[in-house]
Amino acid sequence: MSAQAQMRALLDQLMGTARDGDETRQRVKFTDDRVCKSHLLDCCPHDILAGTRMDLGDCSKIHDLALRADYEIASKDRDLFFELDAVDHLESFIADCDRRTELAKKRLAETQEEISAEVAAKAEKVHELNEEIGKLLAKAEQLGAEGNVDEAQKVLQEVEKVRSRKREAEEEYRNSMPASSFQQQKLRVCEVCSAYLGLHDNDRRLADHFGGKLHLGFIQIREKLEQLKKTVSEKQEKRNQERLKRREEREREEKMKRRGDSSVIDAPGEQPRGTASGTRSRSRERKRSRSRERRRRRSRSSSRERRRSRTRSRDRERKRRHRSRSRSKGRRRSPRDRSRDRSSKHKSSRDRSSRDRSRDRDRKEKSSSERRQESMNGKSESRRSEEREAGEI
Repeated sequence: MSAQAQMRALLDQLMGTARDGDETRQRVKFTDDRVCKSHLLDCCPHDILAGTRMDLGDCSKIHDLALRADYEIASKDRDLFFELDAVDHLESFIADCDRRTELAKKRLAETQEEISAEVAAKAEKVHELNEEIGKLLAKAEQLGAEGNVDEAQKVLQEVEKVRSRKREAEEEYRNSMPASSFQQQKLRVCEVCSAYLGLHDNDRRLADHFGGKLHLGFIQIREKLEQLKKTVSEKQEKRNQERLKRREEREREEKMKRRGDSSVIDAPGEQPRGTASGTRSRSRERKRSRSRERRRRRSRSSSRERRRSRTRSRDRERKRRHRSRSRSKGRRRSPRDRSRDRSSKHKSSRDRSSRDRSRDRDRKEKSSSERRQESMNGKSESRRSEEREAGEI
């Protein structure tokens, strides 16, 4: 990679895809399924184990430092939960590694001679001390590279102590088995990276293994997996708490709404009960509603009185006008009109008297006809009774 390409990659990593102000330059977004989520979180095994004995080659998904920068900027505003995809990826990779470790252990058990449990325990102790020496030497080299010479010297002193313990453990292991079998190389599988370790490896070989890129890469992957699991559990717990909180708030609002509806039905203008502020606000609302009701009543009564007074004044005015008109008409009439009125009155009285007389006559005629009919009916009944008596006799 040229210097210009390295500078471009560094700018992409720092500023993202829109570093030149052109947001349409990158068609693929970091949320695309084709983008490796483990790469966005800087834990893809293809990147970590590149150049080692277990180099996995290029990843099948897109790796871009600019997309990682975009993700880091976007993750500050909201949770994208890409950790779930990364956890699934790393768990599958670690499961394959553990499976290879178990197969290597089985092969070693089949090829090497069987030893007693006591000898196996002593050999295991030697292996553990070798591992401790290798880790301390790798740590001392790292501190020396960083410039912490004093710390590196302290770590080397600890290495000397562990070496003395290792010599004692090797002496015990040598005395517990024949010399011919002791000279044979006893191998052991590394639990971290599934590499083979010898019982008689020197310190340089152990330091190279435990400080090597392969072993440290597997340690980084395993630590990142544990960290992501912890982060995912914390986020899920936080999300569940937020959901429960929202649900409780929703239920509380529904209860308050029901109480508010019932209080509105019982007494309009009142707020829901349950708190001191609610009672105070209810009392204020009651006072306001009472004062409003009083003002309405007063306004209604005053408007009624005004309407009544207006109607009374109108009635008086009408009566007064009617009287004045009738008086004016009576004054204006001539003596001839008055005589005509008298004659019309006499005629009407005569007509009424004639009508009454005719009605009296009709009534008398009806009553006389009814009497005749009754007398005739009585006579016929008396005749019939006489005939019956005569027939019986």
